[in-house]
Amino acid sequence: MMVLTTPTIEGKKITEYYGLVTGESLLGANVYKDMFSGVRDVVGGRTSAYEEELKKAREVALGSMKEKAEDKGANAVIGARIAYHNLGGTMGNTIMVTVFGTAVSYEE
Repeated sequence: MMVLTTPTIEGKKITEYYGLVTGESLLGANVYKDMFSGVRDVVGGRTSAYEEELKKAREVALGSMKEKAEDKGANAVIGARIAYHNLGGTMGNTIMVTVFGTAVSYEE
């Protein structure tokens, strides 16, 4: 499944538009506790444990979006975007990763 940020697929003809597909993933507060309890993991101003958790959350969200696109019969997602949201308040320090785009089919 091809996922592109562009509105078209260069050199390919889009044959069907299926509409919006999304994927979400939550990164819980326990990650913050684990991350900050091991501050020595910070290298060069970057926290590799936190980056790894964000990467996992992004991959889960992308996988969910791709699955929804496949269920519609698509073989690509165009106009894809990724957003990160801090869900404070009653959700604590939870981060939601959201991905969305337009499911399409194209000719090989």
